Parts: sequence; C-alpha cells; structure tokens
Amino acid sequence: MKITLTHATEDYLKAIYAISVDGASASTNALAERLKIAPASVTGMLKRLAEASPPHVDYRKHHGVTLTPEGERAALKIIRRHRLLETYLHEMLGFSWDEVHEEACLLEHVISERFESRIDELLGHPTHDPHGDPIPDLNLVMPQEASVRLSALRPPQKATIQRVDAKDGDLLRFLEGKSLVPGSKLEISAYSPFDGNLTILLNQQEMILGPTITRHIFIEEN
Repeated sequence: MKITLTHATEDYLKAIYAISVDGASASTNALAERLKIAPASVTGMLKRLAEASPPHVDYRKHHGVTLTPEGERAALKIIRRHRLLETYLHEMLGFSWDEVHEEACLLEHVISERFESRIDELLGHPTHDPHGDPIPDLNLVMPQEASVRLSALRPPQKATIQRVDAKDGDLLRFLEGKSLVPGSKLEISAYSPFDGNLTILLNQQEMILGPTITRHIFIEEN
C-alpha cells in the first residue's frame, strides 16, 4: 500500500523520532500522550505506516515502534522544516521563543521546498533553532545535540546551556526571565539529595531550581 504523507502522518513520524531518538522504541501510550490522541487511534495509524510501501515504521504489538530508514528520512525532513521556520519566525519576524513552536507547527506542512530553501539561505544556513535544538542539514544529517541534563550536575561544576527541550509557553517565558537560555553560563553551588534541587549561580545571582525545571535544560560542561 503506497502512502501519501499527510499532516497527521508527518506529526506521527516526528513524534516517533523525538521519543526514540536514543535508539529505544516508542510505545503506543507514549505517542498517544505526546500527540493527545486515543491509544486505539495511534495503533491504527501505526499499522498503516507499517504496511505502507515502503514501510515507514517497524511496529510490533506490545513492543513499540521504531522508524525505518524511509520513515526516519521523512521525520528528519519535517523536523528540518519546523526548526528552520522557528528560526525564521524568531530572527526575521520578531516572534519570541515561546511563540514560534505553534506557528511553525501550522506552517511546516504547507510550505514548498523552494520556500524552505529560501528561508535557509536568508538565515545563512543555521545549525540550531531558538531553543538550541539542532537543525538537520540539506542531506538530512542531524548535528550532534547536547545530551547532558542540568539535573545531572553537582557542585562545583560549571556549564553552558546548549538547548532547552520544552514547548510549554509558560515554562519558556519563565526560563527566559531567569536568563536560562542557550549560551548562558552557570555554576552549581549546592545540591539537595532529598528533593533534587540545585542551587545555581547565574549572572552573579543565586537561584534554586527543582527537577521539573532542570530536566528540560541541556548543557555542555565547561
């Protein structure tokens, strides 16, 4: 069965990639929660993607789903478009970093490859979006991304924020207000083993951050 990628199927492939980026399979429940869709509907879509010619996913009931090479290529293509759009909206149109995700989700399915190419050229072929997430290149090769969470650091380690893995607008506005954005340098001054809270020094000011915040921030140790 030949499949034509729709907005919905592209969203599925993008979600599967995000969940299974470290090599693990994505469960039906994890996809349902991420896409805010009933698990039964997810199962039906996964079966169609698995039966496509060529198949876009490898799906086994109770074992989750992984992307085939064809599915991964399609996922990276829509991820590249999404992150280029986020960067364009932020740098050229003045959207704040907490606004760009929803706008890019609307546009990513409808712009042409020519329009995508023009954006890429205009921006000077960016490698990362406003949140620090890497942008796949023209060959759909994903640059290496920061994988160490701020929550893993302990005193007196120092680090630079590389990316923020968050889509919630309220959280992004909070982080920006605290200067917890890509490029910011910080130092861990204290750690509480009872609740996982970190006390960090940033811009000569101390602040206490809980795991709810620190697990969304990825860093590079200095």
